Amino acid sequence: MLSKVAERLYWAARYLERVENTARLVSVYDKLLFDLPREVNISWYSLVELNSASDLFSERYRIRDEHNVVKFILADDTNPGSMLSALRMLRENIRTSRDVLPVESWEQINELYLYAQNNIRLGINRSKRYEFLDQIVSRCQMLFGMLAGTMSHDAPWQFVKLGRDLERADMTTRILDAGAAALMAANGDSSVNLRQVVWGNVLRSASAYMNYRRSVRMSVTGPDVACYLLEDPHFPRSVASCLTQLKISSGKLPHGEQVVEQIKEIEPKRHPIEHETDLGRDFREYLNDLQIQLSQLSNRISQTWFPA
Repeated sequence: MLSKVAERLYWAARYLERVENTARLVSVYDKLLFDLPREVNISWYSLVELNSASDLFSERYRIRDEHNVVKFILADDTNPGSMLSALRMLRENIRTSRDVLPVESWEQINELYLYAQNNIRLGINRSKRYEFLDQIVSRCQMLFGMLAGTMSHDAPWQFVKLGRDLERADMTTRILDAGAAALMAANGDSSVNLRQVVWGNVLRSASAYMNYRRSVRMSVTGPDVACYLLEDPHFPRSVASCLTQLKISSGKLPHGEQVVEQIKEIEPKRHPIEHETDLGRDFREYLNDLQIQLSQLSNRISQTWFPA
């Protein structure tokens, strides 16, 4: 297949996962702030910092309030990382790859794109935000499920999987970072109830709550949640599981040996996590290092299969 086609499929999958995960991240923050006591002061601006977009945000907005942050993350055309920007790029990549994708994919992405555009005010305003974001997540899962069930699992599908699993691993680290940042911003409040609220919402944002309870069989604690989302080999959104799938997909593609070797160098167990105190600034720096490694892996994938 042409490298241009492979690249479009890879990025279509990344943008699809990015749209879903952006909706998840805003949704979990919305629920988190609703569940926390009023005296716990956590800023919406943390979401901008988590997405490394502080400079871009400062160019557009002077006030760091909820409305501006949510608008920036969901709807701002000047933010290439916003949900609508990712949806636009997803639609364009699918449009230009229709010869290797199921016909239904073009219909579904158009429905998703039009729904998001026509109802974006529901996401920015608080009253209907959850329903809007839940629809976005469900429609993204529907689209990817259709691809998984109707595409031949040959080279085009492996590039779709590469994009999905790389983006998913990156967002899992950002969701964990959001939980750690929320607790650090709680001004030293380390009550058990507060920690359970924060880490419970982190699990729910990844649709991991019931799987966690079934696998860990203990109450929700920060160290257990972090280890589960980083290291569990079976949960599909854990970093370890995503890395395993990345190795499998790369190994099925020609000239993938160097990519596989670079994936093996990314180690989600390097940071020791035993107590709540292990989830502070050092943990956030470790997550940032993981994100840098995943970015370097993306560069390696581009150099290997998309040289143009």
